[in-house]
Amino acid sequence: MPTYEYKCAQGHTFERLQRMTEAPIDRCPTCGSPAERLLSAGVGLLFKGSGFYITDYRSESYKKAAAAESPKTESSKGDTGSKPASGGTSSAPE
Repeated sequence: MPTYEYKCAQGHTFERLQRMTEAPIDRCPTCGSPAERLLSAGVGLLFKGSGFYITDYRSESYKKAAAAESPKTESSKGDTGSKPASGGTSSAPE
């Protein structure tokens, strides 16, 4: 259930935990004057933990810029065929 903020004509502010289907409160519980529901900014939502990262939902322009700045590792993988498989010298066995 959401929490709604109210303000009366006299300046009192109060909050109420209400169902979304309930009618708004029309009177201040402190002084009895007319009250109105305020628009609230809501809550900033940030998932934390091992499964959520703030960088998971970056824009495409950010991803392209980050890819352009990162070093290329694909070109170094093609050179492995010219090196010998064993770490020793290529002299004949004794």
